[in-house]
Amino acid sequence: MDEKKSTYKGSTDARRRANAKYQRETVENMTIRVPKGKKEYYKGAADKSGMSLNQFAVASMDEKITRDNLS
Repeated sequence: MDEKKSTYKGSTDARRRANAKYQRETVENMTIRVPKGKKEYYKGAADKSGMSLNQFAVASMDEKITRDNLS
């Protein structure tokens, strides 16, 4: 019995275009710089919280804004 093998070689051009469109329409990029060694410190705290580093940073900023009534 001959089994057909998939010819899929990774993401397609259509998938890459769709992903890029989704990113353009739904999120913005923001770069933050931290002192050497702090990235792993923050990453460890995020891991302990069960969050990605991005989720942890956004939640932390939102919490500070709410706590200090900065909105």
